[in-house]
Amino acid sequence: MKFDKELILLNQEFDNAEEAIRASGQVLLDNEYIEPEYIEGMLERDRDLSTYMGNFLAIPHGTHDSRKYVKKTGISFIQVPKGVNFIKEGEPKEVKAIFSIASQGDEHLELLQQIAIFASDVDNIEKLTQVTTKEEVIELLSE
Repeated sequence: MKFDKELILLNQEFDNAEEAIRASGQVLLDNEYIEPEYIEGMLERDRDLSTYMGNFLAIPHGTHDSRKYVKKTGISFIQVPKGVNFIKEGEPKEVKAIFSIASQGDEHLELLQQIAIFASDVDNIEKLTQVTTKEEVIELLSE
């Protein structure tokens, strides 16, 4: 699976996690990867189990039941250089990189594995928050 430039937003700002998750879902919706109901599934998933992954990273995705609203597999990326707080149980969790997943099956796992390896080094997330072009995002993730 290849990363699509149309699914990348740079230099975004959000007031809270819900706003950030809605925006990341909207990118998928605008590019015809999902139906609108999938975004509600993404919000439900985050309420049930935080999509904050550590190292300034969040990976919002829908619930199992919301998979029926996925038209095709895709992963969006949103850069949030100033950070957005993904609060869970009163503890602030700053997120600067948001990868949102839409998948009916397992097609996304290879790219998700690349993201996990990349994000395991917090310096890589910092690099990702400083890039200025979509091509740089794809290049960093391809290394």
